[in-house]
Amino acid sequence: MKTKLATLSLLLVATPPLAGCISFGAKPPPTLLTLQAAASPAVGAEQSSAHARSITIQVPATPTAIATARVPVQSTPTTIAYVKNAQWAEPPARLFARLLSDTVSARTNMVVLSTVQSISDPSAVLTGELRNFGLDAATHEAVVTYDAALTRAGETSVEKRRFEARVPVTSIDAGSAGPALSQAANQVAAEAADWVGAAR
Repeated sequence: MKTKLATLSLLLVATPPLAGCISFGAKPPPTLLTLQAAASPAVGAEQSSAHARSITIQVPATPTAIATARVPVQSTPTTIAYVKNAQWAEPPARLFARLLSDTVSARTNMVVLSTVQSISDPSAVLTGELRNFGLDAATHEAVVTYDAALTRAGETSVEKRRFEARVPVTSIDAGSAGPALSQAANQVAAEAADWVGAAR
């Protein structure tokens, strides 16, 4: 019995606390970045696809450089770095899709449906690729580029259009990145919404 107790005591002394040995990921930055929609549906406003056109807005595809929570910086035409201590609260593509949905709903007479809701409704479909969503070190600008692809309700043809916005930043850092990218994303979303909502 004494031998077992001595062995157990030795193991406890030799084994350091787990909290000091195991890391469950990198330390998060002091704050997380998100997007603020300049136009969004009014609280309590009702919409019905029985009386208005409807559309489904899909989360855009992204290149690997921005398929991350980090904020990319185009250092040279062929090299990319990331802004120190800058991280999105969720993937930029999802943030942009939500902002775009709010903007389309607010600026057009269209009802934005989820993919599941659109199964029983002949809605238009907006897809695309978020080509740029970061900072350009050479020009000191936040750049958002969205290649939109629209299939209007009842049609099989696809309309494509590129939207881009550039907003100056005073410095390449986390404090400048968030507001500038939010402004650029709102500009792109507004232009895309006006294009989608234009009468045929």
